[in-house]
Amino acid sequence: MRAVDTNLIVRIFAEDDSEQADIAQSTLAADSVFLPKTVMLEFEWVMRSVYRKPTAAIAAAIDRMLETANVQVEDQPSVMRAVAWFRQGMDFADALHLASSGHVDSFVTFDVDLRRLAARLSVKPPVVAP
Repeated sequence: MRAVDTNLIVRIFAEDDSEQADIAQSTLAADSVFLPKTVMLEFEWVMRSVYRKPTAAIAAAIDRMLETANVQVEDQPSVMRAVAWFRQGMDFADALHLASSGHVDSFVTFDVDLRRLAARLSVKPPVVAP
């Protein structure tokens, strides 16, 4: 099993360099692949901020990685939960932080918008003010 950097999966989904995309596809297909949560986080940021991809396209790309047989995503249940909240309007970084904190009593933030959205979505753990 090999872990891969964000730039390999970006090449596949950005469709901006066919030569590197082919190499990245071959690399991912050749062996079992591990994707840390941090790679997923950076992938969303790059696709949104650099490539201006919409939420639906980014979420679909992450889903595709989650569904690929030889790909193991770190803490996959949390990433899946984060993608669901991302689709419902939550910032992906906030969603991943929150989804990764499912074992705690509450998630504390100054972010009023996050608290409101989390309450509307009834996420667990509850998101509260300090």
